[in-house]
Amino acid sequence: MLSELQKLRDEIVRHDRKYYVEAAPDISDLEYDRLVERLKRLEAEHPELVTPDSPTQRIGDRPVEGLTPYAHRVPMLSIENTYSLAELQQYGQRVAKLLSGEPIPWVVELKVDGVAASLIFEDGLLVHGVTRGDGRTGDDITHNVRTIRDIPLRLIGRNVPPLLEVRGEIYMTNSDLVLLNQLQQRRGEPLFANTRNVTAGSVRQLDPRVCAVRRLRFFCHSVGDTSVLTARTHMEFLEQMRGYGLQPTPCVECFDSFDAAVDHCEQLIERLHELDFEIDGLVLKVNRFDQRERLGSTAKCPRWVIAYKFEKYEATTRLNDIRVQVGKTGAITPVADLEPVELAGTVVSRASLHNADEIARKDVRIGDTVVVEKAGKIIPHIVRVEKHLRREALPAFGFPKKCPECGRALVKDSGGVYIRCPNLECPAQIKERIRYYASRNAMDIEGLGDKLVDQLVNDRLVRNYGDLYRLEQRQDRLLNMERLGRKSVDNLLDGVEASKRRGLARLLNALAIRHVGARVASVLAERFHTMDALMAADVEQLSATMEIGPIIAQSVFDYLHSPFGQKTIDDLKSQGVGMEAAANPGGLRRLEGKTLVVTGTLEHFNRDEIESLIVQHGGRAASSVSKKTDYVVAGANAGSKLAKAQQLGVPVLSEAEFRQLLT
Repeated sequence: MLSELQKLRDEIVRHDRKYYVEAAPDISDLEYDRLVERLKRLEAEHPELVTPDSPTQRIGDRPVEGLTPYAHRVPMLSIENTYSLAELQQYGQRVAKLLSGEPIPWVVELKVDGVAASLIFEDGLLVHGVTRGDGRTGDDITHNVRTIRDIPLRLIGRNVPPLLEVRGEIYMTNSDLVLLNQLQQRRGEPLFANTRNVTAGSVRQLDPRVCAVRRLRFFCHSVGDTSVLTARTHMEFLEQMRGYGLQPTPCVECFDSFDAAVDHCEQLIERLHELDFEIDGLVLKVNRFDQRERLGSTAKCPRWVIAYKFEKYEATTRLNDIRVQVGKTGAITPVADLEPVELAGTVVSRASLHNADEIARKDVRIGDTVVVEKAGKIIPHIVRVEKHLRREALPAFGFPKKCPECGRALVKDSGGVYIRCPNLECPAQIKERIRYYASRNAMDIEGLGDKLVDQLVNDRLVRNYGDLYRLEQRQDRLLNMERLGRKSVDNLLDGVEASKRRGLARLLNALAIRHVGARVASVLAERFHTMDALMAADVEQLSATMEIGPIIAQSVFDYLHSPFGQKTIDDLKSQGVGMEAAANPGGLRRLEGKTLVVTGTLEHFNRDEIESLIVQHGGRAASSVSKKTDYVVAGANAGSKLAKAQQLGVPVLSEAEFRQLLT
């Protein structure tokens, strides 16, 4: 009987892990419930065989009388935080001084917006769950922690320490908040405003049955008191915790330098819409434990960690419609049309829905009441649907099966999330490609604006890039177009002719090859010099180029050797478009051998445009500031890179001074 009970317990624990930790359940809820009911029956028949780590013991049979204070064995200190990139950079410089001359690997983690808690395991068994409290004394919430199904009641794996205190964050997903509010509404009980409030209230409930139905979860991120710790770095520690059956904070990455870690923070913020839980910042930690020990702590905070926080703004509004847009590479992007609402001081009427998977995951439907969020400088996105306000049965959004412009059947990227129109002759794609081809950081065709592109494509005067260079032969048709006089036509034709001399880098950028922007195009042009040499290179040679990985290399190779790509290049060659790496107009290379970093918001250029211009003049556009940087070009709201340039004594140029440098 004992072996049968243990086998059943192990099976339930495995299914808990599959569902709550791996998000990959392999049985239905009904099958799972039957396993639990069978275990309950057997334990009722043999109460002497019930163990503290049995899945049936997750919920106590009676409420506790009150929360008991619990003194932390190791204080749970707060961490320093900042909302400023400049202050973040200053912190990194302070740590570098304290560890002068040493390489310092940095870890970037999500700062989950939940309730800080500490779990204490003795001989692998969960014996205490404690809130942070004032950092020295918290409340014992073990009865509620035991209801959280991704927290193991007993650690798994080998070499479990006799004592292990793991710290992390108890949280709730947005999906589970939606379900909870639907349940609250059916019961006629108050609704919850956000995931943090419901989490904080749930862990302090005296009756664990209340907490159990709220489906809380736990991410671990640090260690408290322990008898043995074999990990030497934070990344090793997280992997060790995963082996014990605990779930570390996701999306953790390690970087060789602080600058690289800061750059990654900016990229992570742009991916907030992918998360089903709330974060209120990012945490940067020194990876090596020996360096942490030498850095030590102040009276309030460890010196080896800082939180980079950002303001988040939320508003609730109605989703009036979902439209799809066709991009230059055929990607079909859904956009939410919202009832206008004020958010962070501006009126928002549109939000990105990113892709079909996101619509399905969040169950977004036209007519829904939605919560819209804006964090930092990223565009607004929909956090969740307030399903309890869905008064009628709304149809699920049917993502189009065919391109809304050309009617071609759509295809999904292999192993990806984007759905695309594969028709390279699609009018919408043609318009977007022509717009991009003519843009300032591509071929810079003056006089070719968005409305004129629409006219040219709609009138079938332009179907591809080469047609732009044949417009001179069709001046009579141009002159008959609305809003086009002789002067406008002459300006357009002059702009088209001038674009032939832009050089290989700008041409590669203009061709709208997937994964190729201004920076990648410049690197390829600098490495191969001519289009013929680039087309002769194989994937291995392309990927061996600095900053060009295998995915970019394959994309470039596929385009250059596709019938469409070869036809496009041959056509442009026949029209006299230059395909060699060229100096800037006039042959002047004012920035020859110089390394420049651009930071802040510029008035006359976007980032791709100015970096392309730097390369045209013989310079190198870098992403981070070092002693080898020759100039930093600083626009408005410049942050950490400007601060570092000033600290290193790197010359700082205004946008006007940069433009003067090129003359």
